[in-house]
Amino acid sequence: MTPIFRGGHNIAMKLPKAQFDRTVAFYRDALGLEVTDHSGEAVAEGVIQSASVGFGPVTLWLDRVDNYARADLWLELFTDDVDRATEHLAAFGVPVQDELEPLPAGMNAHWISNPVGVPHIVRLAEAG
Repeated sequence: MTPIFRGGHNIAMKLPKAQFDRTVAFYRDALGLEVTDHSGEAVAEGVIQSASVGFGPVTLWLDRVDNYARADLWLELFTDDVDRATEHLAAFGVPVQDELEPLPAGMNAHWISNPVGVPHIVRLAEAG
């Protein structure tokens, strides 16, 4: 049986230090979107600062990553069965790439990338 995939609620834009403040200001000041500062919270390993942007039905996470030289976009996919989904994707030549970023302890998920290298987290949807 083929696993079910659907877009998640989160998009992460990984930003170099030099672009972080200007990017936050763009979404907050120029576009007038709701921006919440999450600095000081444990968001992800390697993320120095983070802000969330209410971006319609999704949350756009702006993550400052000091060892990045350019911005990178990361997407979230929900599935009904992570193991079956990763087996299905492997059959299409899409390997698991959990080395991209450590996952939170106990999270049933894996990282993959699309053909142009955009990372996607494949995970179970949160209950509720």
